[in-house]
Amino acid sequence: MRIKGDGRDETILFPGINPFYQTEEEIVTLLKEHLGKEIPARKVEKLFFYGAGCSFPEKKAIVRNALGKIFTEAEIIVENALLAASRALFQKSRGIACILGTGSNSCLYDGEQIVQNVSPLGFILGDEGSGATIGKRFVADCLKGLMPQPIRDAFFKEMETTVQAVMDNVYKKPFPNRYLASLCRFIYGYRETPYVQGLIKGCFSDFFERNILQYHAEKEPIGFVGSIAYYFEKELREVAEKYGFSISLILKQPMEGLDKYHTNNQ
Repeated sequence: MRIKGDGRDETILFPGINPFYQTEEEIVTLLKEHLGKEIPARKVEKLFFYGAGCSFPEKKAIVRNALGKIFTEAEIIVENALLAASRALFQKSRGIACILGTGSNSCLYDGEQIVQNVSPLGFILGDEGSGATIGKRFVADCLKGLMPQPIRDAFFKEMETTVQAVMDNVYKKPFPNRYLASLCRFIYGYRETPYVQGLIKGCFSDFFERNILQYHAEKEPIGFVGSIAYYFEKELREVAEKYGFSISLILKQPMEGLDKYHTNNQ
C-alpha cells in the first residue's frame, strides 16, 4: 500500500487480498492486523485499490465494504490488477499488458480501458506462465520422476521438505497457488540448467500461445508486470521474440508506474 499526502510518501507491505479466497470479514481482520496504527484512517480522503479477483462487481463490493470499515471517510475506488498493470506499463497509450506473478493475466488496453481479455482461469485451468503454474509443473515432474535426479535431490534437501509435505501443501493447506509459486525461488537457482530452461520457456510459450496470440495484435507494444517476468526476463524476452513480439517494459511491481499515472491524472 502506497501512502501519499499530509507530508507522507511511503509504502506499507501486507499479505495479498483476493475476494475469491477471502471473505469480507477475513479481509477486515487482515487489514487491522497488518496496518495497525500506521495510517490515520479517518484522514484518508481517497483510496485506490487494485487487486486480483476484482473483475466482478460482487467481488469488488466485498473489498470495497471491507476497506470502508477501516477507511470510513474515504472515497474508495476498487479496480482489478490488470487495469493497474495496464496503467503502470502504458499510462494512457495502447498496448498489451501482461501479469506474470503468482498468477498470470493479459489484456489489450486502448489507453483508457481494457478492450479485450483472455480469461486467465486460475492456476488449475490456466494461469499459463505464472509462478503457480511453473511450480505445479515442477512439482509434478519431481514426483513423477521426470526431472534430473540431482535437481530432485537438491529440491528435497535445500527446501527441507518431503513428498508428504508437498502433497499436504498442495491438497490440504490454504492457498496452494502461493505455495507452488514460492518454489520459483528454488527453481531460479537452477535456471541455467537445461531442465529449468525447458520448463520456463515451455510455460512462457504456453502463455503466448493460449493468451497473447488470441489478441491478433502483433504490432502493439507488449509489457509485463510481476516477479516471474522480472526474474526470468532473459527467458521471457527470448520466447516473446520467437512469437514476433518485442517487450517494451518489464516492471517487478506496478507501483512506480501507477504513482506516475495517478500523479499525472488527478
